[in-house]
Amino acid sequence: MPKILRFTRFSLRDFLVASGPAAIAVVITCLLAYWLVDPSPPREVTLATGQENSAYEAIGKKYAALLGRNGIRVDLKPSLGSNENLQRLKDESSGIDIAFVQSGSTRREELEGRGLVSLGSLFTEPVWLFLRESRSVTRLAQLKGLRINAGPEGTGVPGLFKQILSANGVDAGQIRLGTLENTPATVELLAGRIDGLVFSSAPDAPLIQMLLQTPGIRLFDFAQAEAYTRRFPFLSHVVLPRGIVDFGRDLPPKDIHLIAPTATLVAREDLHPALVDLFVQAAGEIHGAPGWFQKKGEFPTANYTEVPVSEAAEKYYKNGPPLLQRYLPFWLANFFERMWVVVVALGALILPLSRIIPPLYVWKVRSRVFRWYGQLRAVEQAIEEVPPERQKDVYPEQLQRLNDIEERVNRISIPLSFADELYGLRSHINFVRRRVLSLMKAE
Repeated sequence: MPKILRFTRFSLRDFLVASGPAAIAVVITCLLAYWLVDPSPPREVTLATGQENSAYEAIGKKYAALLGRNGIRVDLKPSLGSNENLQRLKDESSGIDIAFVQSGSTRREELEGRGLVSLGSLFTEPVWLFLRESRSVTRLAQLKGLRINAGPEGTGVPGLFKQILSANGVDAGQIRLGTLENTPATVELLAGRIDGLVFSSAPDAPLIQMLLQTPGIRLFDFAQAEAYTRRFPFLSHVVLPRGIVDFGRDLPPKDIHLIAPTATLVAREDLHPALVDLFVQAAGEIHGAPGWFQKKGEFPTANYTEVPVSEAAEKYYKNGPPLLQRYLPFWLANFFERMWVVVVALGALILPLSRIIPPLYVWKVRSRVFRWYGQLRAVEQAIEEVPPERQKDVYPEQLQRLNDIEERVNRISIPLSFADELYGLRSHINFVRRRVLSLMKAE
């Protein structure tokens, strides 16, 4: 060891030995806390969307793009619609973590104990009933005998449409209901092979936009929309304003009243809270702007959902995004927000350890000096207990033993702040040596 390192005021080696057990305890506590709080969300999540060319499909791509900015890969899985999405969420083996579900798709009591939570309502999904213009239908009771496509049973539309028909005194068997998906049903309508089709979708869905501007196709006006909302609480009354589709062509030529459930995000309750935060923030960015049927900031919201809202989402709706996420990158902010448990645990450990480690360090350094006092005491006992006939042999032997002790003590490396202990030991060695020499002289 270089001489300059032998004369220091602090012994790093002794400090590490004294603080080693405490450091191990701190590391174990940090690892345990890290495992308990699970600060790092998975890098991949599976989102069930909807049919081809549906609003759910288009919106799912927006979520994938936004979460991709934070390194989260969103795997989009197409489906028939709300009912199929709910069944997938209930089935743990389906691999679906989160899905779009339409309000009114199921009753609240059917969801209890299913381990599902809502991340909030995203937007209204009006019921769009498109008919061939040759069909002069002003009331739903006039649909009897017509060929109307309501979509596959996996969607939420057939059940909802049947409820609406029943409220109008029309049995589903009195209408030839089709089960085609949206795209082929639109082809059939344009070809004149069916009389109408019904969607429940956001207005920016490509098929909705096309049908609103297609000659020979008209949108049914739910003139009794307000009454429907009183009968079915999950519905709301919205108005498609005159001219909003195309001002120049004045489409539609008048205000059209519609009834609308809402689209919600439903997830498994074990979805990582950090992912819940990301999805809710993405929902605010995607759905927070004003639209055809909503004001700015009206959506997303914790209202209009039969599924219980998750705590993390509800906290976001009340307080906005977490403080750190407003100023730090997502991964760093999430780590600090969730690792406060480690900070508390470290505080609980460091305070008592700060009182224990310094005395341990002092004891460790002094022990390197004090253990030689046992050797000195052994020398003194040897010369005190020696019988007279052996004194001539014992005194030189113990004198040599003292020389060995002194030589080994001189090689001790000790911090300068404890040098008085070392010099005191050396003076005591000389004291014992003088005593042995005086006894030899006396002899």
